[in-house]
Amino acid sequence: MLEYSEPVAKLIDEFKRLPGIGHKSAQRLAFFILRLPNEKVESFVSALREVKEKIVFCDVCNNLTDVNPCMYCASQSRDRSIICVVEEPYNLVAVEKTRSYKGLYHILHGSLSPIRGIGPDELMISNIFPRLSPENNDDVEVKEVIIATNPTTEGEATANYLARLLKPLGVKTTRIAMGMPVGSDLEFVDEVTMDKAMSNRREM
Repeated sequence: MLEYSEPVAKLIDEFKRLPGIGHKSAQRLAFFILRLPNEKVESFVSALREVKEKIVFCDVCNNLTDVNPCMYCASQSRDRSIICVVEEPYNLVAVEKTRSYKGLYHILHGSLSPIRGIGPDELMISNIFPRLSPENNDDVEVKEVIIATNPTTEGEATANYLARLLKPLGVKTTRIAMGMPVGSDLEFVDEVTMDKAMSNRREM
């Protein structure tokens, strides 16, 4: 087996720590870095350092931000009566791309997964409850919480757990519809997706 010099081996090992990066991908990334000019490497290192130094959790919604509160929580044009709960910050970006949602967000930073040892205490859930009071929400009453966790086993478990906590508080709690993706063929849809599509059908 080919052995690399220690600095290269260490770099490969560090890349392997990244999610979705196996040994071969880590090797490709390491050799890509080695081929870069020094100024490009310095720029890359600087970006890593800057993101660790400047990015914090928003005190209100847990979004990753360089200003606190984040741009969504601070905006006076957002509808403060609706909160959309998502698993990760990049899920927020996916919702924003629709350009149709104008409410606020709450980011959990994960989903319930007993197999991986992730319970309610490991998620950023608790600080959503103070937000439901008008005095903590610019005197606006929260009328609806949209649960937009992923359509996975963990996402469903998280959605059900949140619904059980929120419903007794008298807040309308909804779940995003799931089913057939636009542009797909029935022939290639699995039974779970098809079942969701049938359950979430609407009148035309």
